Amino acid sequence: MKFSTRSRYGVNAMFELALRYGEGAVSLKDVADKQSISEAYLEQLMIRLRKAGLVESQRGVQGGYLLSDRPENVSVGSIIRVLEGSVSPVDCIEGKGCQRGGTCPGRIVWQKIYDSVNDVIDRITLQDMIEEYTKQEHHG
Repeated sequence: MKFSTRSRYGVNAMFELALRYGEGAVSLKDVADKQSISEAYLEQLMIRLRKAGLVESQRGVQGGYLLSDRPENVSVGSIIRVLEGSVSPVDCIEGKGCQRGGTCPGRIVWQKIYDSVNDVIDRITLQDMIEEYTKQEHHG
């Protein structure tokens, strides 16, 4: 399973906003520069994240984006699902594209992969990412 650049860049952008949580809006340019993401591409990601309620936007000179909730309340899973859609390794886990349903011998494998991925990405929050990043900065 491979996540697209949408997820990778989106998680990194949300991490950048989490680092600055409580400081007000962060400009799109600043996030793009800090995370080495194209500003135009980042803008498309932020539109999706805003529509999903994960970020808020502010207009004006001091405008930009900020998290809608505290970093400890935002899971990586919520970000990935907004930007990727499903994290299912195969369509049949979500009831699409398979006539065999419950009689498929591979279904148990795909279901376990799906459940495991969801468990991991839902347990990791932006706050967890900040803490790990801080540890690496002090030990790197």
